[in-house]
Order: sequence, then structure tokens, then C-alpha cells
Amino acid sequence: MKKNALFGTLALVAGSLIAADSGPKDDVRAAAGKLAANSNYSWKTTVETAGGGGGGGGRFRPGPTEGKTEKDGFTFLSMTRGDNTMEAVLKGGKGALKTPDGWKSLAEATEGGDGQPNPTRFIGRMLQNFKTPAAQAEDLAANAKELKKSDDAYAGELTEEGAKELLTFGPRPGGGNAPTPGNAKGSVKFWVKDGVLAKYEFKVQGTINFNGNEVDIDRTTTVEIKDVGSTKVDVPEEAKKKVS
Repeated sequence: MKKNALFGTLALVAGSLIAADSGPKDDVRAAAGKLAANSNYSWKTTVETAGGGGGGGGRFRPGPTEGKTEKDGFTFLSMTRGDNTMEAVLKGGKGALKTPDGWKSLAEATEGGDGQPNPTRFIGRMLQNFKTPAAQAEDLAANAKELKKSDDAYAGELTEEGAKELLTFGPRPGGGNAPTPGNAKGSVKFWVKDGVLAKYEFKVQGTINFNGNEVDIDRTTTVEIKDVGSTKVDVPEEAKKKVS
């Protein structure tokens, strides 16, 4: 009896030490992990740009993105760019993008290139680095210098490398060279409800050289999670064939 009581006391002490060692980053990662563990969820991403930088103008200005994903299944995206809406399907590292010529695999959508602006190719390359909100939130927490809890949110500054990666939408597939950002900095904020990630926001600033011109970037991205456990992901058969 005494031995069992001793073991019980030791277990309580160990649990208390683990809880005490848990910090804001661990809380956010745990909340993102709980979101990822759900069978499905939806989200809405909005992007705001300041000063005309960050690709925000004309037909291709960033609009909202609506996303749906299912655990170990498909992810469906509906992306607004100016007056146009583009759809994409992703699964297991592969993907397909709906183009004026029908559904194309990401490999097909990004092949070729004559140096001229091509929104389909740009979106296709960006999607090759796509991460669902649960995965992106974990990366953001890892790339934060430090997170502090204030009221109902966790907030902190991003590392310079973390800000650079976000400014260029991640590394280029196949090791291609992306423009090198200058003066990169950023911040991130997370909201958690009932232990599950409910919303996050990150802001990045810096300069990027486009064709010899320095462009100022000031971009704020907000991701709001919704319909956790009640999302249905419908994928067109033509898109499924391009992803398989």
C-alpha cells in the first residue's frame, strides 16, 4: 500500500514538473496538434497589403482563400485573385490546379515559362509549398523568437529567417533560387479556444528585388478556423485523377 502511494505521489510530482515546464510555444503547438487530429475542418485566409507592395494590385491582387481539409485525405482550396477565382486540390504531396484548359497537375501547371508574368504558374509553384493551417501554425510557433500569452492570445516576434521564408512563400521546389528579401521582420499571434487552435495572424515586412527594382512588402495574413469536425470535402473526379 505504501509503495503504491509513493508511486502515486511521484507521478503527481512528475506531472506537475512537466506542466510547469510547458511554455506558450508548447501550448500553441499542442493546440495546432489538436486541430490536426480532427477528422476535418475549414478555414478562411485573408491577406492585407500596405503601401502597394506584396503583390496587391490589378487583376492578381490577393483576395480571400477558402479551404477545406480532411485528415489523411484531400485538401480543397478556392482562391480569389482580383476578379478571378482559382481552385486547387492537394493530397499527399501532390496537387492539381484548375486552369482555363481544365485541371492540371501542379507539375503540368508549373512547367515551361518564358519569363513573362503567369498567374497559373505562380500559384502552382506556391501550392507546391502549401501547408494546412495546423501545420503552418506549428511552423510559425517554431519560428517565433518567443511567445507570450496576453488576454486570449499568444503573440511574439518572428526570427529573421522565419520572416524571410514567409516573404518568399517558402523555398523554391527543386532548390531553385528565390529573390532574397532584405530587412525582413515579422510578428505572429495565435488564438486558442477550448485547447484547439481557432485563429492566427502573421505580419511580415521587408524588401524584395523584382527585375532590378526594390519592392517594399508589408503583408498581414489572417487565418480563421471554422466547421471543425463538420466539414465535407468534395473533389471533382477530374482533379482526383491529376492528384493520384
